[in-house]
Amino acid sequence: MGPYTITYFGVRGRCGAMRIMMADQGQEWKEILMDFADWMKGDLKASCVFGQLPKFEDGGLVLYQSNAILRHLGRNHDAYGKDGKEAALIDMMCDGVEDLRLKYGKMIYQEYDTGKDPYIKDLPNHLDKFEAVMAKNKTGFLVGDKPSFADYSLFEVLLNHLVLCSSCLDTSPSLKSFVEKMSARPKIKAFLGSDAYKKLPINGNGKQ
Repeated sequence: MGPYTITYFGVRGRCGAMRIMMADQGQEWKEILMDFADWMKGDLKASCVFGQLPKFEDGGLVLYQSNAILRHLGRNHDAYGKDGKEAALIDMMCDGVEDLRLKYGKMIYQEYDTGKDPYIKDLPNHLDKFEAVMAKNKTGFLVGDKPSFADYSLFEVLLNHLVLCSSCLDTSPSLKSFVEKMSARPKIKAFLGSDAYKKLPINGNGKQ
């Protein structure tokens, strides 16, 4: 397995979680950064199954859709639960994170100027679902006793929200502890402190 190849724009965006996951799993990967002007020429876009990036290559396997890529990494690196029941719960939590990610993306790209404050005000109503699951599991992870691909996805989304509102986890002690725990994992800590991570903006429009 690996080294993997990611083709994506020069932002964290949809590749943020998979990069953090690969770093934590000790995997090497190659980045092909796509300039937006080159993307708009349409050649690569036409070759993508859904006309979208990221593109992920694992040897001869080419994948699109960021959550499918996370699931593939979960299978490859024992981050998909210990049995079918845990895998189903991890899938459920990943879909829940995706719902939050889409709400965040809509606010960032379509409603930032008028929607940021209402979004932050309503955020506890979205985070409390994850807080309840995390508190009930008592292991510091969403499902089971070690990080799954859903944990990496949630972690990355929470990091983005902490940039948006540094106090957003103050009423979510389990999520706050989770972010601290994940941030302290040696390989994640090194990656988050690297130039490769810090040089990339969170979103393509510069808003965060």
